[in-house]
Amino acid sequence: MLTLMRLFATVAGLWGLATGMAWAEPDAQGCKDHPLFTRMAQHYIYDCKHSQFEMRRFPVGPMGTDNKARLQEVEGEFWSIEMGLNDGASNFQNAAKQAGGGVEGSYPEWCSLHLDDSFKLGNACTNYGTTLKITKGGKEFWTFVNATGVADGYVLYIVGRQAMKQDISVNEWVDKLNKDGFLTLYVNFDTGRATIKSDSAKTLDDAAATLKAAAGLKIEVAGHTDNVGTAPSNEKLSADRAQAVMAALVQRGIAASRLSAKGYGQSVPVADNRSEDGRAKNRRVELVKK
Repeated sequence: MLTLMRLFATVAGLWGLATGMAWAEPDAQGCKDHPLFTRMAQHYIYDCKHSQFEMRRFPVGPMGTDNKARLQEVEGEFWSIEMGLNDGASNFQNAAKQAGGGVEGSYPEWCSLHLDDSFKLGNACTNYGTTLKITKGGKEFWTFVNATGVADGYVLYIVGRQAMKQDISVNEWVDKLNKDGFLTLYVNFDTGRATIKSDSAKTLDDAAATLKAAAGLKIEVAGHTDNVGTAPSNEKLSADRAQAVMAALVQRGIAASRLSAKGYGQSVPVADNRSEDGRAKNRRVELVKK
């Protein structure tokens, strides 16, 4: 079987051997590529599905030591595209990065983590798979790519949902900070890390502009997480993310002497952690007036 390890690599030497073959399979009737991903010429679609609303759970790393995947629930417009390989390769991770997205999980082995039956993968495993997230046109597109046993191919599962937006003006932010004493920022990080994703640049630009307009205030940058994982690890993660946001604000011209950073982990939720929407709201950074 060709694995996604091969799909993530460039094997141009092999393509030259295969492109002269005339046995390429046609796509299944009514199936086409998703606009986010362009396939190599020697791929063909043997099955597909599209619906306006479904829920899928995307693997975003290990849950613990029992090989179970930590899962991110995503609801929205759904596509599945199942492809066979005549020959060729696709670098989905690079495609996501070039589109301003990132890798939420990577599983370069056979069945390294166990899933639930959300994707109906047969053995319910991450088989040389990867989870990607791309924000484009006001939507988050979550994608899981997994090797299959059919035609030495792979399958893409894609869910598009509305991205969380910071949709108030800087003047409104200044008023809110003075009135309420804090602002909530939804900054996107790499999963389980404190690396800020590029799609959060505008949020941080607006936050810096707000602090420049409220120049007399000193601010605590407070990091918060959902309840997935352990309390100690979440406290450290939230502290690291608070430090990362503080550093980003300093880079944007805010004096470091005005800022401090602290992580609260999962201890101060603002929504119910039993739903994905609630967990998304709890994963936040706040600017708190001292």
